[in-house]
Amino acid sequence: MSENLTPPLDASSYIQHHLQHWEWKTSFGTYNVDTLLVSWVIGITFLFLFRWVAKRATVNTPGFLQNFVEMLYDFVQTQVKETFHGRSRLIAPLALTIFVWIFLMNFMDLIPVDVVPKLAEALGAPHFKAVPTADPNLTLGMSLSVFFLVIIYGIKIKGLKIYLKELTCKPFGCWLFPVNVIFRLVEELARPLSLGLRLFGNLYAGELIFILIALLGYGQWVLGVPWTIFHILIITIQAFIFMILTIVYLSLASEEH
Repeated sequence: MSENLTPPLDASSYIQHHLQHWEWKTSFGTYNVDTLLVSWVIGITFLFLFRWVAKRATVNTPGFLQNFVEMLYDFVQTQVKETFHGRSRLIAPLALTIFVWIFLMNFMDLIPVDVVPKLAEALGAPHFKAVPTADPNLTLGMSLSVFFLVIIYGIKIKGLKIYLKELTCKPFGCWLFPVNVIFRLVEELARPLSLGLRLFGNLYAGELIFILIALLGYGQWVLGVPWTIFHILIITIQAFIFMILTIVYLSLASEEH
């Protein structure tokens, strides 16, 4: 939710300030430190928390946190069973990790827009974007990871010979393998692009709307509360879509067309 602490008089500079990353420039390139820091902290915290719950799980008197984790696991497991048409111990843990990690990163968008940048500024960071999924580098990085995982999984399930045959001989036959390869490359590259840009676009737009609402001063609560409630639905749906499409792509990679 948006809480404007000390908005500058210049709305344009205020927006630009909140849309800039904390960058670390090296000879190898530029790194968005805020994206890396927040995503790592969220990911490590999530993994340790779920491991802690699993280690202390009990059938006698399960607590609220254990019940919540089990409910979340059952939800993801149901989606995997309905979507994935093969057998793999990798898919369900991968789907659970993707859904929870992306949801938690998306959830950072609900923190008042000035709170995290002010804290970071007090610690010496000139700029700080607290929503990792509003950075295309992260969303496209995750989608490319899924892309390479789909290729590796397809080769593992089908074997390299069958995988290359599908790549070169379908859908128009082996004599038109250059056309087949071009069609397949377009299809395969469109998946990670759409997967990453969809997540980035929705979260970037949501973050920008929160910044614009923060400029309203005291009137921000009139629009801020309804938009926050609606945005909770958006961040959940985007995490769910990324998870489901990952399962679908892995399912397609394990099937012979």
